[in-house]
Amino acid sequence: MSDSTTMLRRNFKHTVRNPITVFNAVLFPIVLLLMFVFVIGGAFDVGVKYIDYATPGMIIMAICYGLSATATAVNSDMTKGIINRFKVMDISRSAVLNAHVAETVLRTLIAIAAIIAVAFAAGFRPTASFPEWLGAIGLLVLVSLATAWITVALGLFAKTPESAGMACVPLIMLPFLSSAIVPADTMAAGVRQFAQYQPFTPIIETLRGLLLPGDTSTSSAIQAVVWCVGIAVVGYVWSLSTFKKRA
Repeated sequence: MSDSTTMLRRNFKHTVRNPITVFNAVLFPIVLLLMFVFVIGGAFDVGVKYIDYATPGMIIMAICYGLSATATAVNSDMTKGIINRFKVMDISRSAVLNAHVAETVLRTLIAIAAIIAVAFAAGFRPTASFPEWLGAIGLLVLVSLATAWITVALGLFAKTPESAGMACVPLIMLPFLSSAIVPADTMAAGVRQFAQYQPFTPIIETLRGLLLPGDTSTSSAIQAVVWCVGIAVVGYVWSLSTFKKRA
């Protein structure tokens, strides 16, 4: 724990010193929220006030937009010899990966808090009870943890920091091809089926059901949890396997 805390402090210092990372992780999702709500949101008929519909999807987008920085940082540690330096020191190897995951989750939670605050200022009015807020927070932590581990795995697997950042593009784009912006039922054939069966749609629908009026679909909630756990396990196992081979 002491080694992980030290590595976490190191990673946070690197993040604060990189304004591009801060912009992508915190500010850009806010820009997207304001653009969709105030510029093009009026063109969408989603049955409720658009800010209420869009905010859960924008929260998930906020999780994804900060992932490329994690993949790049992990790959830089691996390819620039930082890991080799740590190997000759009295530091737990697992602390390096744990710190990257913890830093990603904490940075994501900060971004989520920021986008929710802006959404409230823009008119977002959730009706969730206290238990539903707890469920929403738990789901967001689980999503953040799952995406963090798969991102660390991608960073370790990539050959260069640049390719590590590019490897996260599919994760960043997936929420756009979900029900984050408009209902999946309104999409064209082919895209609609993809949106319905990809991981982020049940996650967004579960979060939307927790925060807004109406019952949360048990099916969507189960799918969301299963997807998150599956992604986290794959990312964790893949990360450890790659780390042992390359470190």
